[in-house]
This record gives sequence, structure tokens and C-alpha cells, in this order.
Amino acid sequence: MAAVMVGKTLLDSAWLAARSTEVEATGVLLTTTMQPSGPSPPWMEAAIPGTVLGTLLKNKLVPDPFYGLDNESIVDIADSGREYYTFWFFTTFESKLTGSQHIDLNFRAINYSGEVYLNGHQKILPKGMFRRHSLDITDIINRNGKNLLAILIHPPDHPGTIPPEGGQGGDHEIGKDVAAQYVEGWDWMTPIRDRNTGIWDEVSISITGPVKLADPHLVSSFFDDYERSYLHTTVDLENKSSLPAECSLTIQVTAELDEDMRLLEHLQSYELLIPPGTLITYTIPPVSILQLKAAVFLRLLFDKPNLWWPNGMGKQHLYNVELSVDVKGFGESDSWSHQFGFRKIESIIDTATGGRLFRVNGQQIFIRGGNWILSDGLLRLSAKRYMTDIKFHADMNFNMIRCWGGGLAERPEFYHYCDVYGILVWQEFWITGDCDGRGIPISNPNGPLDHDLFLLCARDTVKLLRNHASLALWVGGNEQTPPEDINTALINDLMLHPLFKCSDETYNLAEDLSEESDDPSQYLDGTRAYVQGSMWDGFANGKGDFTDGPYEIQNPEDFFKDDFYQYGFNPEVGSVGIPVATTIRATMPPEGWMIPSFQKLSTGYIEEIPNPIWDYHKYIPYSKPEKVHDQIEAYGHPKDLDDFCEKAQLVNYVQYRALLEGWTSRMWTKYTGVLIWKTQNPWTGLRGQFYDHLHDQTAGFYGCRSAAEPIHVQLNLSTYYIEVVNTTSNELSDVAIEISVWDLDGACPYYKVTEKFSAPAKKVSPIVEMNYPKSTNAKPVYFLLLKLFRVSDSNIIISRNFYWLHLPDSNYNALELHHGKKVPLKITSHVSTTESTYNIQINVHNTSKNSNSSILGSLLNNHKNADSSSMDEKYDGGLQCSRPKISRIIEINEADPGVAFFLHFSVHSANVEETAVDTRILPVHYSDNYFSLVPGEELTINISFEVSEGITPQVLLAGWNYHEEIQVY
Repeated sequence: MAAVMVGKTLLDSAWLAARSTEVEATGVLLTTTMQPSGPSPPWMEAAIPGTVLGTLLKNKLVPDPFYGLDNESIVDIADSGREYYTFWFFTTFESKLTGSQHIDLNFRAINYSGEVYLNGHQKILPKGMFRRHSLDITDIINRNGKNLLAILIHPPDHPGTIPPEGGQGGDHEIGKDVAAQYVEGWDWMTPIRDRNTGIWDEVSISITGPVKLADPHLVSSFFDDYERSYLHTTVDLENKSSLPAECSLTIQVTAELDEDMRLLEHLQSYELLIPPGTLITYTIPPVSILQLKAAVFLRLLFDKPNLWWPNGMGKQHLYNVELSVDVKGFGESDSWSHQFGFRKIESIIDTATGGRLFRVNGQQIFIRGGNWILSDGLLRLSAKRYMTDIKFHADMNFNMIRCWGGGLAERPEFYHYCDVYGILVWQEFWITGDCDGRGIPISNPNGPLDHDLFLLCARDTVKLLRNHASLALWVGGNEQTPPEDINTALINDLMLHPLFKCSDETYNLAEDLSEESDDPSQYLDGTRAYVQGSMWDGFANGKGDFTDGPYEIQNPEDFFKDDFYQYGFNPEVGSVGIPVATTIRATMPPEGWMIPSFQKLSTGYIEEIPNPIWDYHKYIPYSKPEKVHDQIEAYGHPKDLDDFCEKAQLVNYVQYRALLEGWTSRMWTKYTGVLIWKTQNPWTGLRGQFYDHLHDQTAGFYGCRSAAEPIHVQLNLSTYYIEVVNTTSNELSDVAIEISVWDLDGACPYYKVTEKFSAPAKKVSPIVEMNYPKSTNAKPVYFLLLKLFRVSDSNIIISRNFYWLHLPDSNYNALELHHGKKVPLKITSHVSTTESTYNIQINVHNTSKNSNSSILGSLLNNHKNADSSSMDEKYDGGLQCSRPKISRIIEINEADPGVAFFLHFSVHSANVEETAVDTRILPVHYSDNYFSLVPGEELTINISFEVSEGITPQVLLAGWNYHEEIQVY
């Protein structure tokens, strides 16, 4: 038996780095007689995984490129030459191997090429940012002691030059390489000076016995209307020894019952013989057509499996699949495990709308999601950051992320959390129109120089990611198709297996697994579609014309109009995204705290002129002269940064709620989906984001969260009809809508409850016109509260939606009078903690009285959100807690009744000096924020976050009525 456990060990600490031109020793000497002694010049502590620029920043040798204009003071590779960002990385590791064990050195990704030196021996890391490298180091390892490892990393071959005017992808030279293209800068991104050079993904060593497992492919096929499923599995097995290997290959499938208990679903072993020095591809179970009805076949048959569903459609059930291979005379030689979701994804071009229509497990899904570049422009990627990013998307009720072609092939940790939270992923390959034939000036019309390298990286990426339930679609490029030979190869490589071609027929597995049809797990993928480009085949106009967008501020009502967007699925539509004032102060020097100047044009429109720092950070104005009047000025001229950013949050909320409600209003009749450009920025940008680079949400986040509810009540801003959206597969019956209008003084001049009705599944139902604006005494500015509730249990709200509106030819200036008017509140906090995690439940009650209270009765006051958890249930943080104690009750007894408008919580450290620019604890997950309460109404908000050791958190409440923050915990 093996003396040392087989498995993988990460090499993620104790790395050193040095600029190659400052190191005299060769790689051979560094790994034999002249090893670095520690972080003394020219050597420094390295950021691994990470980039050269990340390492320099870690050692404070460059300023933060994302702060103010500091990126301008960092040398660009175009000016320094590639040698300046060519770096050595060095570490040591211990090993202890038996004679029959083998060891590999693995790199999950580097950028762009490299040379490896281990104990004086050299190996090469070939070019390509999106490929794995596995080096057999068995013959050069020190089998019982310390090993010296040095890696020389070279930047991309064509890093390019940044033109004075910037541009999309700089001078496009980066498109000649198989690498991320955003690094030369875009209209939303500053250039990355080292072009992301580095060891940017995990490094590991893996010990195996004589036989190594590689690239298993798991596929679930369904029959009997998803009542039964078959798990197909194919795996590569390599016998690295000089003797035949008698093997037992075992597959084990378990389902999680709770945190500490799993149910064994299947356990089966298969015997096989692998010749010496041979790699075989093995499909389990190895059945012929004659065996299909035999017991062997039934061993991997799942009866009524728990299906994986996208966010908003059901639970994300994940099974754990483990493969292990035992070799006679050795024992366990290698093992592999992966979480796996049983699900089937189909997509077709919808004949009614022309848009691409997705179906999951036979149910069509209306796509509402966003575009994604990457989490961080210095590739400071971690599982923890990915978890926050993806949970934020799920919190917004999104169901798809598009990984844009100028960014990354996203990492397995990204996909893991998409699996966990139910976010479908559209993954593009590394082609953009700007850098690959459609940019200005036109360059690289034939794409990257090395087509074989591109395809090698593409195929390796498929193998890396294909077992993830969330991966829904492969796309050839952004606003461009790959060169013809690459595109043809991808079409062939990614063709669908017959079992996964979109059809309404019920499959018979015994017939479909015929002799003419290979097992689906033998395909490179075969389970999800490949589309050649982001504006082809059901996206935009389907022909590749530039028919995505627009990308600036819109009049909210325009999103609902017939002529707004003409095609069935818009892959990119973007708008504004200014963060809160604290983020501006935390990411810019004081000269960046100046708000834009407002220049009034002769046409009456306003042109915003931002300061140079905002301009550098790609600020999008809140006005579009000749089309959209300034949406911030509509609330009154901003006085300072705090006033500007608060009013910007009002606009963010309205803008993005209207965008999604407008698209959803035409669900299936005009549209099949929409992806917003973008959900976040990989740096401190000032456009197109729902949370900033520091992980604080904008109000647009909660506008999306409201609009993308699976069941939603909304106001059509064009027709003023109240609509009910039901995206689920079940009819909604026995429901009604409570409609109430409120003025700035807290009076309710209009109140109505509709008759009971039913809302069909996957339909938008217009219910009743909201005719208050047509009334004689309608106020110029008013609040509208809509509540969809079940008639048989009026205490449960299915959907709640709060609007602030003005009459035509008016604006929101009257809200300024409401600014200093405090409204009485009662705030009750409950808290529970587990180690460093806080779960706080806060009930906020507007205790205002009003003359209409007798009319409104209990219906308005006693509603409880259908999705809000009681104190005895599981919190957002995922921890089961006992009933928490009441920590604090605060009552604000003011004389003025009214609407408590645009309330929002934030969490801060009580240990930080009050004069600090930023005291926030981030990230924080809120069940809702930027909310409003009418007189007598109450709402419960769940808050979860983690704190570092020694930090005491405090929760503050602010709002339109409360400029001085109130400490509620």
C-alpha cells in the first residue's frame, strides 16, 4: 500500500518574486546553489495566484491603479518593454514519495508563457492564457525532502500600445494573442499596465499511484418526463508505470441530506486492465445494446432524481460524484470528486419573437441577468470573493450571467457558486469585434495569429468547465464570430448529442443509445448549444449587425414602449451606475469629490461635465441632451457629493427597475430575455454597475431585485396599467392587488383593492388601470404602493412594489420639501452570531397616523412578506440559529406623519476613528434596502455579514427623511 496519501496540494503561500532584469542567476542556479534567502531586494513577497502588478502593489512599489488617477503614474508595458514585466517567481516545497508513486506539477493558468526550473531541471510552459499545464516531475523531484521551484513568466507577445484617445482594446494588438483583451482598456476600463502577466490561477502538486485520472465527463440524460435519469461517465486513465495495471474503477454518488449527513445513491466498481505507458478513455458502465435492460445498466439509473433548477425556478440540488481508481498491489492510485446537478438545458430560436429561448428541464425560462467582465482587474480572485459576487446576482433575482469575450474563461470557483445559487452562465471564447476585425481602425480580421493555440485553449476550457450544472451556452465571440476555420472547428467540437437536440418529444433511452449513437459523455460536451457570436442566431437581430445597446440614461417610461427595442433577446443594454458617496471618497482624492457641473443648453437640456477623475473612471452622465432631461436635476439641483450621490441612487433604482419591468412586460410576446451591461466593474469604474468594486450595493441593485421577482406586481409606465408577472410554471390563483396612493404629507387620497383574480403561469396579466393621475385633485408628486396578496390569507404579501411618481410635465422637485421632514419610526433589532458571522433581523415600523387609517384597516398594516423568514428560520448567512434575543428597540417620535422615504441600512466598524474616510464593513447581504414605508406599515429586513477579529460592528439607518444616521444596532 502507498506510504503517502495520493491527492492534490496547493502551492499558494511563501512565494517570492523579482524582476528578471534584476536577477543575475539563471533558473538552474536559483534552484540549486543560489536560491533566494527571503524577501530582500530584488526579491519580494509574491501574490500567487495573481499578477505581476498585483505583486508590485502588495509590496507598495506602485500606487493603487484603481485609486484616482494613480494608474497614470504606473509604467505601461508599451513604454517599458516586455522585459520590465517579465518576472521570476520562486518557492520551495517538501515531498515524500514511494518508489511506485508519481507526482505532477500543475498550473491551472498562467499569462502568457513561462519556463519552469525544478531542482536544476528546466521545463517549458507554452503560450496561452486559457490552458492548463501538467508537468510530470517524478524523475526530477527530491523524493524525500526540500524542492526548489523557480518560474520565469513572460507577458503576452503582443501587449500593444494605448492610443492617446484610449479606445476599445487600445490598438487591438492584444487580439493577436490568446489572452484577455480588456487589458488594453475599454470605454468602461482603464488599461492594465502589465496586461495581467503572472501566475494568475492556482499552482499545485498532485501525487498519484501508477494510474492517473483525468478530465472525467459527467452527463445526465432523462426519460419518462424527467422521472428517471441516467448518469453517463467517461474518464481518461493513464498508466504511468512500466507494468500492466489491474484496476478497479469505482463511482460513488451521494446526495446531501443536511450538513453532516449524506445519502448513498450509487456505489459501483468496474474492473479493467491498462497496458503500461498507455492512456485510455473509459466509459462507465461499459454496456452494449444487448445489455441495456440488464442489471448492469440499471446501476446508474436514478429514479425521480432531485433536479437542479435556475434561480427563481426551484432548488439547486447538487449530488457529489466521486471517482477513484485502485491498482492491484498498490491501493488507491487516484481520485476525483465534483458536485453535479441533474438538469437538461435546451435553447432554440423562438419563432414568435425571433429571440433565443432557453428551457431547463423542459420548462421555458425568461432570462433576466447581466454581463460580467471579471471580478477584479488585477486577477485577485478568490473563492470568497466569487461567493459574494454570485450571491449578489442571486439576491437580485437574476438567472443568467454572460461572461463577455474580452474577459476570462471563468474559473471553476466562479462556476461552483453559480451551481450553488442557480445562475446560468453564457461563456464566450476570446474574440471581440473591436480587436478581431470590426474595431476602428480594423485590425486582426483573422483573429489571433495562432489558430491551433486558440482551439487548444478552447477545448481545454470545455474540459475544465463542462461538468458544471450552471454552464448553459458556449458563444464564439463578442459582437463578432471567430475566423471561419476556428468557428467551423468549434461547431464540430461542440455539436449536440442527439439526446440534447431541442425537441418536444419524450426520449426512450434504449432507442436513443443505439449503435449509431455514442454515449453522450464521450463527446467533448454535447449537452449545451454553441452559438457563433453574441449578435447571431437569436441574439440582437440575429445577423451580426450592431443591434445591441443602448448604453446610456433613458426615460423610464421608454422601456415599456413599442418602439424601444425591436429584437427578441438583447445581449447588452446599459445605463448609469454612480456608487454611494462613501465609495467615491474611498477611491478618489478630494479633487475627485467634486460633482459634475450642470451646463444648461439653449434647448433646455442639461449637459453634465464631470471632473477629470470621474472622466478617467468612465462616468456616464444622468442626462442625454436632446433626448433625456437630467434625471438627478429632476430631484432638485445637487448641493454637494452626498446630495448628488443620494439623488443618483434614486435614479439608479428607478432606471433599472423600469428597464427590467419594461422587458418583462413583453415576456414571450416580444422578448425572451435581456442581459444588462454590466452588473459590476472589475475596478472602481463609474458606470454600469449594481455594486461597486468594494462590494457595496447601489440602489439599482434593489430596483433589479424588485423587478426580477418570479412573481411580481408592477406599473406599466407607458400605459399606466397595473400588471402581474408570473414567470413560474404554476398558475397563481385566489389573489388580489391592494393599490394605495400617498401624498407627501402622509395622506392617502386613493385606495382600492381589486377583485379576486388568477394569473396564468408564464404570463403577464394586465389587471386594472391606475387612473389616479387623471383625477381632478391629483398631486404633482405622489407615492404609489402596490401589494399582491392571497385573498384567503391577506396577511401574506406575494409581491410589494413602491413607486414615486410625478404628473406629466412635472418633476420630483417637491420631494426636496420632504427632505428635512422626520417621520416617526419604531425600530426593533434581533441579533444572533456564530463565530465571525452576524445575522441581524431588523423590523422597521412607520408609526405615523393618518386620516385614512380606518379605511385601510388591517390589510395595509398586517401584511407579511411571503419570502421573509421568521426569527426561527434559516437566515441569509446560511446558519441555523435559535430565536435571537431582542438587542435594541429605538423609537423616533416626531410630530410629522408621512412616508418614510428611501431608507437604507449600512454596517460600520465601531473601532475605526470617526474621521476615517470609510468605516464600512463590506460585503453585507441585505434582504432589501433603499425601501420606503407608508404610515402604519412595517417591514423586516435580514442582514448578514462577517467581521474580522476584534471588530465591533454597528448598523446605521439613513434615508431621505434622515440625513443624520441613526444607530440601530
